[in-house]
Amino acid sequence: MHLESPKVTVKKSQVEVFNFLKSVENFEKLMPESIEKFETLEDDAFLFQLKGMPVIKLKLNEANTPKEVILGATSDKLPFTLKGNIEALDDSSSEVQLIFEGEFNSMMAMMIKSPIKKFITTLSENISQL
Repeated sequence: MHLESPKVTVKKSQVEVFNFLKSVENFEKLMPESIEKFETLEDDAFLFQLKGMPVIKLKLNEANTPKEVILGATSDKLPFTLKGNIEALDDSSSEVQLIFEGEFNSMMAMMIKSPIKKFITTLSENISQL
């Protein structure tokens, strides 16, 4: 399953946005209001739970300065990655898009497509408010 958030403009430089996204504790500030649990586990991992969803643990897999941050789920039950692409527009603004990639059977994909799309859209909207 491949889902993309809308591209959003952030009034911060590409490097500032990159540094924000590679610090996993900052994701708490981006979470939707329906967050029930958020916990930083290590410097590069956190877990969260949204209302009505299972707990999901994400780990920073890659940080390609200053263009890309890739988080990956640590569970084999829900294998996916969440990539943040960051493009510089000028010295003080950038454009961010989140891309969700996961391997799911068709039944699971049908059930989670809408909530995941809403989730990554909310994250990107919250990024634009930085």
